Amino acid sequence: MTRGIPRRTALGATLGAALAAPALAQGISTRPITLMTPFSAGSPPDFVARLMADGLARRWNQPFVVDNRVGASGNIGTQAVARAAPDGHTLMVTASTLVMNVSLFRNLPYDPVGSFAPVAELATVGFGLLLHPSAGASAVEFVAGAKARPGSVNYGSPGVGTPHHLAMEMFRQRSGIQLTHVPYRGAAGAVTDLLAGQVAAMFVPIGSARELAKDNRVRLVAVASDARLAAAPEVPTLAEVGLAAMDMRDWYGLFAPAGTQPEILAKLNATANEVLAAPDVLAALSAQGMTAVGGPADRLRADVAGDLARWAGVVREAGITPE
Repeated sequence: MTRGIPRRTALGATLGAALAAPALAQGISTRPITLMTPFSAGSPPDFVARLMADGLARRWNQPFVVDNRVGASGNIGTQAVARAAPDGHTLMVTASTLVMNVSLFRNLPYDPVGSFAPVAELATVGFGLLLHPSAGASAVEFVAGAKARPGSVNYGSPGVGTPHHLAMEMFRQRSGIQLTHVPYRGAAGAVTDLLAGQVAAMFVPIGSARELAKDNRVRLVAVASDARLAAAPEVPTLAEVGLAAMDMRDWYGLFAPAGTQPEILAKLNATANEVLAAPDVLAALSAQGMTAVGGPADRLRADVAGDLARWAGVVREAGITPE
């Protein structure tokens, strides 16, 4: 993960001096724009937020400040954006946990549909299934072993309700197996125990999954997507190996507070698409196993609506109790 950009940095037009400078356009004011992300520095959403802040600042000749407002599974920072003035000076880069949290918390301080105006879907990342060698040489072997010992096979995740957790719950449900969930406080502990064989399996974003599998201490046996992923084209999909198909991806989206003027939203969308088309940004995302998306705001709006229903069903069937 790229960590060279400070945690809270004003990214102005001066950053363009050492980079290929795009043609400058007029911003919406001379005031700094806060690009809030409810995730810690160095996390995937933070990485995407800093790419966007850099690109937007250089194109608008206006400062952008990345603010990592963490806490309460992302709800603190998200609530701050929901309550911000809808004048274009407070934006948010967040992940699909925005909609997952609806089914995981009883009283959210925001509405993922009504509190925000979608600007653009920025990037997506697929997930790979990692197995400790003791859990089987393939996804099929892992499922067969789990069926032979219902509830005795465990898996790890960075915590309850994380995309990693819900991906495995979706896999479990579609495969007809019983697994025991071992939640950790963050990915580091879960990965450490996977490598040590303390947990048998884990779904991991594909960039990290491929790196972890390089020394063969764990096996990357399949990807949870409709088609093979560009970041790991040699790895088959679950459907290709004869298991139930599933399409698990985390998305990163740019949002503004509800009520933001359509002219500002259109300007943001157009410039965000320019940033996502830049070769340096495409290369940076690819290096992290991510795929640039872009397009109209309606694409992000559709993903929000679709994932609300999808994850509500997974959480309900898994019996996860909202906090």
